[in-house]
Amino acid sequence: MNGFSLRKQVRRIRAIPKMLRDGKVRWTKKALVIFGIIYLLLPVDLIPPVLFPVGFVDDLVLWVYIVAHLGDILDQYDDYDKEGDLSGKYRRKDLVEDVNFDVNEDINEDEESGQWT
Repeated sequence: MNGFSLRKQVRRIRAIPKMLRDGKVRWTKKALVIFGIIYLLLPVDLIPPVLFPVGFVDDLVLWVYIVAHLGDILDQYDDYDKEGDLSGKYRRKDLVEDVNFDVNEDINEDEESGQWT
């Protein structure tokens, strides 16, 4: 593990819905996330939320464990560094407008000097 990065953990949490929708992920991994959500929403906790700052420590520890345990899987669903397929977005569109150009077929590269003539 390369250390704890809050930004990376937030990206992993945002990747959870994509992981849950993927049919290739084992049901045990999905069940871990679902049980974590249920525990977060249930009024029964190991430490009652009445003890305000301390009451949420058990929820936080549980989710830190879940995200750390599923870290490698969630990193596969993180789209932060990935460039998507932009071919559909720019298909049949003029990317450069109002430009006139001519194709000159007489241009040759001089093999010895590497210069274009």
